[in-house]
Amino acid sequence: MATLTGKQIANTYKELLQVSNSGSNDGIDGTVSQVKTAEQISKLDGLIIPGGESTMIGQMSLVNGALKTIKEKIESGMPVFGICAGMILLSKNSKDRVVGDVEQPLLDLLDVKIERNSFGRQRDSFEAEISLDPVGISSFNGVFIRAPSVSEVGNDVEILAKFEEKIVSVKQGNIIAAAFHPELTRDTSLHKSFVQMVKDSKS
Repeated sequence: MATLTGKQIANTYKELLQVSNSGSNDGIDGTVSQVKTAEQISKLDGLIIPGGESTMIGQMSLVNGALKTIKEKIESGMPVFGICAGMILLSKNSKDRVVGDVEQPLLDLLDVKIERNSFGRQRDSFEAEISLDPVGISSFNGVFIRAPSVSEVGNDVEILAKFEEKIVSVKQGNIIAAAFHPELTRDTSLHKSFVQMVKDSKS
């Protein structure tokens, strides 16, 4: 399974908007922008933290000041969707299934403990059908690439999905997180749910 660059990810989300809006009255209405700096992030209504290498994303965001801005925006109510590495970055605690505790910058907002590489390494990537019934999605094709899972949740965290008894998606207030990659499918239902969160936060 291929790894996407930031620009490719942004283009993928733009394509998802187009697919969702074509011939539909309930498509996703919004503008997708690739952001890197604290200034760009400060102007957002919602943020998707994509997959990638969570340690590198955290370190780079720490260096350019973006991590502090992201945390402040989320704490002030901005909806955020953490995907795979993004879910790890949002968490309060993370350890690797093989090597154990990992030193990395975390936003310390999502009250969960993460197990990195929970289903194996890159060669163990797979696709599987899951359900996210709490957000009205009965069937979804989950694309798992070096996917983490949630090993512990806090009292305010809602479990949205499990696979093989492992928690793979959660929601806590204005934070939604998934261990799989919804942007690699043509199913926009989970993105619609997130965009609705953004709309609700602005009303």
